[in-house]
Amino acid sequence: MPTRRLSGLQKDVLRLYRDCLRAIRNKPEASRPRFHAFARREFDKNISAVSRTDVGAIEHLLRVGRRRLEQYMSPNIHDISSVEMRSAGAR
Repeated sequence: MPTRRLSGLQKDVLRLYRDCLRAIRNKPEASRPRFHAFARREFDKNISAVSRTDVGAIEHLLRVGRRRLEQYMSPNIHDISSVEMRSAGAR
């Protein structure tokens, strides 16, 4: 069965995700699960929010993701937390 070739954009997204996972290894062991959950949640959120054919939006999210990764790779950041926001109508 032949494997499907990935586009350059798909490779960029996978590279960013792998870079996130590698960066998590440099964080304190106690906080790694929270960093991993945060990264996973961000990628999952954007998978459903952006069309595969919306190249502009994907490129924008890649730039934002790279900037965030640089911030979170700082040795001064030891832990992460996230707050789930609900819309006013979802009570």
